[in-house]
Amino acid sequence: MARKAAGEHHNNKLHVRKGDTVVVLSGKHKGATGKVLETSPRDHKVLVEGVNTVIKHVKPSFANPEGGRVEKEIALHASKVALVDPETGKATRVRKQIVDGRKVRVAAASGKVID
Repeated sequence: MARKAAGEHHNNKLHVRKGDTVVVLSGKHKGATGKVLETSPRDHKVLVEGVNTVIKHVKPSFANPEGGRVEKEIALHASKVALVDPETGKATRVRKQIVDGRKVRVAAASGKVID
């Protein structure tokens, strides 16, 4: 049986999806909210709009003839973000529940459907 590589997670499912509004729970961007632009389940990371931005120096190219400094977001570990409760606007955990024959995500704090 092969061993897992360093940093490889057993479960590649994430608790957030693309388009969800999340709040950052820890780190220098703690308390910041934004929309999830991209998820990477294999690396267990998420890209959040307007959070964890860095300035990158880029060479001139066909797409960007001027080059220079570009500000862009870099990925955060998924454990550092939590879904925003649609009712209170605070961080909440997610439950799965069957509503009208469909399995939906529900905010654990308020019981409101997220999907």
